[in-house]
Order: sequence, then C-alpha cells, then structure tokens
Amino acid sequence: MTRGGIFIALGSNLGDRRANLEAAVSAIGALSGYSVLKRSRWIETDPVGGPPQGRFLNGVIEIDTPDSPRACLNRLLEIEQALGRVRRERWGPRTIDLDILLWRNESIEEEGLRVPHPRMTERAFVLEPLAEVLPGVAG
Repeated sequence: MTRGGIFIALGSNLGDRRANLEAAVSAIGALSGYSVLKRSRWIETDPVGGPPQGRFLNGVIEIDTPDSPRACLNRLLEIEQALGRVRRERWGPRTIDLDILLWRNESIEEEGLRVPHPRMTERAFVLEPLAEVLPGVAG
C-alpha cells in the first residue's frame, strides 16, 4: 500500500503564528491513523487578496491517512475551529488555514473540495514549501 502523497498547506497570520502552525501539525499527527511524513520550513509571506492584514507564516506537510479526502477535510476543518479560526470574510486574517493541495495522484471535484487545489500554482507561498517536500513539483 502506498503511503503519503497527501499534501496539506498551512498558513497563519493571527496571534502566535509559529505556535498556531506547530499546534496544527501536532493535532494532525495525533489523529487516529494519521502520520506526518515530511514538513517544509515555515516561510513568511505577504497576504494575497482579501482585506489589508498582517504577513503570513506558511508551510506544507506530507501526511498519510486511512481517511477519505472528504473525511480528512472534515478533520482539518475541526482542527481549524479548535485552534480559533473564525470565518468572517473570504481571504481574511486567520489563526490557521489548512488546505488539501494534492491527494496522491487523484483529481477530486466535489462540493467544497477540489484537488489538486485550484489556485496552488498561482501562489508562491504554496509552491515554495511544497517544492521542499515534493522536489520537482514547481519546476
């Protein structure tokens, strides 16, 4: 059975950004059956879109999970909520943002879940850390 191949983007620009990211990685790794296989360094980036707001720390992890993509997304949303994410406006400031970028070699088109992530190739703050854990992806 293939392990990994599931890549999650993480971002934070409210509160203790590094602590928020580390808490999210820990929470993901603590989920039953989940493993964090690789992680990028955290990079500081300017916000893209949305209202004026502070700079982000961003990174990417590779995970393995027995869950389906939808179940994984639901778990990630629960972690966001537990870490204080409040959705007020699109692309607004947030304590934590967790997005599924890639799910093995699958393409997924469901309500509220598109993989590969539809805007990831437009975002250096995703491609740079993704290239650290998946060499060759951005080249």
